[in-house]
Amino acid sequence: MSQLAGKPTAAQAGNIPRARLKRREYAGARPALLLLLLALLGFLLLLSLALGSASIPLEQIVTVLLGGQADHLSWTNIVLKFRLPKTATAALAGMALGVSGLLMQTYFRNPLAEPFVLGVSSGASLGVALVVLGSGAVGGALLAGLGLAGDLLLTAAAGAGAALSMTLVLLVAARVRSSVTLLVLGLMFGYLVGAMVSLLLYFALPERIQAYINWTFGSFSGVTAAQLPILALFVLSGLLLSAALVKPLNALLLGEDYARSLGIHLQWTRLVIILATALLVSAVTAFCGPIAFLGIAVPHLCRGLLGTSDHRLLLPGACLAGACVALCAALIAELPGNNLVLPLNVVTALLGAPVVMLVVLRHARGVA
Repeated sequence: MSQLAGKPTAAQAGNIPRARLKRREYAGARPALLLLLLALLGFLLLLSLALGSASIPLEQIVTVLLGGQADHLSWTNIVLKFRLPKTATAALAGMALGVSGLLMQTYFRNPLAEPFVLGVSSGASLGVALVVLGSGAVGGALLAGLGLAGDLLLTAAAGAGAALSMTLVLLVAARVRSSVTLLVLGLMFGYLVGAMVSLLLYFALPERIQAYINWTFGSFSGVTAAQLPILALFVLSGLLLSAALVKPLNALLLGEDYARSLGIHLQWTRLVIILATALLVSAVTAFCGPIAFLGIAVPHLCRGLLGTSDHRLLLPGACLAGACVALCAALIAELPGNNLVLPLNVVTALLGAPVVMLVVLRHARGVA
């Protein structure tokens, strides 16, 4: 008798398909899931600052972050000079790779598309190889030894390589309609660039070879507090451009013809996607090395968690989930309490490869 307006009775609800009811209930939970990801990110940030070769209590971490002094002076130095830049770098890199992977998968409508597969990271690696193998950088302090001008040169070289490779891929995409063919061509471009890098390594000095090899392992620990603003500038610029692409990306899910019918300027959209991806990937590749699997795994984790293809939710979800996964990988690589540090790409492969295999199996069975 005193029914709320718009709320169906039990009998009426029985006539509503169960799948539709589940979708409505799940849609209402998506903002809560984003908040949960945000809370998880905050926890992982604190955990990353607290754990390491020397464990620091969380209350001491909070004190230092608020501008106070920890009980031990060494704790303050460890947090501010070492762990804070590493933690911020991991979060920024995870955001950049998660969003760039989402851009690639949406644009090419291919669940296995990512910057590394399509040659963007390979192009960035070639740019970095040209700078590193032709410069005086030696040893493990690759970026620190180059100084501020070297940071800008390194990032510019990686950005130029990433933009060039992405432009080549898109030029081919304009002529080749098959996404499988495009994927194969991207892989072949990666092999070609790998051959060029191998040629540079063959004629390079031994200490420069070692510096480049250390860089290819991937690491979030090589970025100093002075270099961090440069990385943040490139990543945040790429994220802002990506945020401006929400409507075109949603339209592209249904094909270019549908997007054109909505008034989407495909040429400008393509240009912005290239620029955003190049900014995100080149910055991460220059400062952290070619981090594998995050770009392909994180978008699928977001789609599975949020249960949607709407980029209004996927973009912030990819930012948060990418940062969380990157921080988890960094924590595993550091193996808190031990002096052993694993190569970051080993950990990201262990985390990301099962996700990729699951995606392939789901598509093979026709589930997705």
